[in-house]
Amino acid sequence: MVERHDRTTDPELLGALLQARRGTAFFARKLNELSDAELDGDSLLSGWSRRHITAHIGYNARAIARLVEWAATGVETPMYPSPEARNHEIEFGATLSPIALRHLFDHSAVHLNVEWRDLPEDAWRHQVKTAQGRIVPAEETVWMRTREVWMHAVDLANGATFADIPAPVLARLLKDITGAWKTRGTDTGLVVNVTGQEPELTLGDTSAESPTVVSGPLPAVVQWAAGRGSGGVTAVGPAADAASGSVDAVPAAPKWI
Repeated sequence: MVERHDRTTDPELLGALLQARRGTAFFARKLNELSDAELDGDSLLSGWSRRHITAHIGYNARAIARLVEWAATGVETPMYPSPEARNHEIEFGATLSPIALRHLFDHSAVHLNVEWRDLPEDAWRHQVKTAQGRIVPAEETVWMRTREVWMHAVDLANGATFADIPAPVLARLLKDITGAWKTRGTDTGLVVNVTGQEPELTLGDTSAESPTVVSGPLPAVVQWAAGRGSGGVTAVGPAADAASGSVDAVPAAPKWI
């Protein structure tokens, strides 16, 4: 029998699923506000149109659904055959007619939601492998999708901002980004300070003797850290001075992905 509700009863997981579904609805709203002709316009990502963003989000849902199916059946089903196949898929999707592109987003989102809904309680702990080769429990797929839909809704360049993204999503996203910097060693001498909340959140190379400190409200700091602009943040320290010779210049964030 097909389930009408999520099979999991874990309150934390149910909350995470709700956040992912809200992000999907938000992306859908920003997409549906665009006319077919406007899909040809530039996104906030260099080299990608809004068509590319939409195709990516559609195929991403299918890829994540494959991981959920893996968790449910035990049969290994990778997200993508290869990075090249993923890139080709997006480029192809960007050439679809507007109605086909919109259907891709709608149908893939429904498919993923059904896979999540029908996944048995114990299967959420089954291990799967991401496109980057990380071994994670199936519950991680919820965050993987949450991050994609909220951020790329902004990338559609249709009025959404990082301030529209829920604070818990922003906070986890910032920890993901700064964690990636730390793993690569690219955060040396860099401290990120989130202001306007109690307690303030400080991440990065906090042991540096003479750090460059980038500060601002959570949405602005995440926007900067994700490489989407430096509006609303300030920086002091050696890297800021080197950026333009003034104490308030903001250096580019290290590469994240």
